[in-house]
Amino acid sequence: MQNHFDLVIIGGGPIGLNCAIEATKANLNYVVLEKGTLVNSIYHFPTNMTFFSTSNLLEIGGVPFISHTDKPTRREALEYFRRVQESWKLNIKPYTRVDKMTSENEVYHIETKKGTYTANSVIVATGFYDTPRLLGIPGENLPKVKHFYDDPHPYVDQNLVVIGSANSACDVALETYYKGAEVTMVIRESEIYPKVKYWIKPNIENRIKEGAIKAYFNSTVTEITEHQVRINTPDGPLTIENDFVLAMTGYKPNYALFEALGIHISEDELKIPVHHADTLETNLPNVYVAGVINSGMQTSTLFIENTRVHSEMIIKAIQAKNPSL
Repeated sequence: MQNHFDLVIIGGGPIGLNCAIEATKANLNYVVLEKGTLVNSIYHFPTNMTFFSTSNLLEIGGVPFISHTDKPTRREALEYFRRVQESWKLNIKPYTRVDKMTSENEVYHIETKKGTYTANSVIVATGFYDTPRLLGIPGENLPKVKHFYDDPHPYVDQNLVVIGSANSACDVALETYYKGAEVTMVIRESEIYPKVKYWIKPNIENRIKEGAIKAYFNSTVTEITEHQVRINTPDGPLTIENDFVLAMTGYKPNYALFEALGIHISEDELKIPVHHADTLETNLPNVYVAGVINSGMQTSTLFIENTRVHSEMIIKAIQAKNPSL
């Protein structure tokens, strides 16, 4: 197999695909290495999820994104990005996880279980959805605890604890409640997250107000056992019966991968991959970061719609440094 490229793109999500499109326009010889399937993070979104963004804000590569309503569903997004891949004939290697990267004579060696790829330039566009923010409490590793949610059916007639109050937690609480789960929410803050989707927020607040969904505010889960959950509340410790815990506590970039690649991280609490604002080049020459990972732990600031420009910025920077390409 051919294993040397002008450019290796790590991550086959929407921004990784957009980088591949810009590389195609620039006649660069590239490959996209994706550890899962095409747009793996979107594939693992909840089955019935609706995007907050409108379809036109998710478009890449000039391929129209037509959905049945102004806010597309997960299913429509998967179909759209399949069409993007087909339209541009993108060179993607799915199920090819990157484990390590080294350099020699200004050439990068990207190691995977399927072989080693070499490249003059590298773009890292891995997103953050694959790595949950863990609770760090006893019992978190029990099979009943989930950090990803797909479908409400397994929770019918079950005592379910949902941890969190942002979009994912509210979506999960409502959907499982409507399918017959006994839902209890545990929320660190004093209210539902103010930026919850405008069509979801009043619904969850009304269900809590009427008592259909139990909510403990200013509270934290301290321990999970096989059949119970222990909670610290303003009124003192509490133990409730429980069958499943859905910890919708957010996600973060894959910092273990950054370390394996050699990309430096800022030393403050945001933990942003160190990069140049104009070119997105990291501490490693000719290695760039694109997409939502550029915000580090502040994951609510960057999205597909405001990082699509990263692709063009990086390809221009690569061409400027390598006029012969």
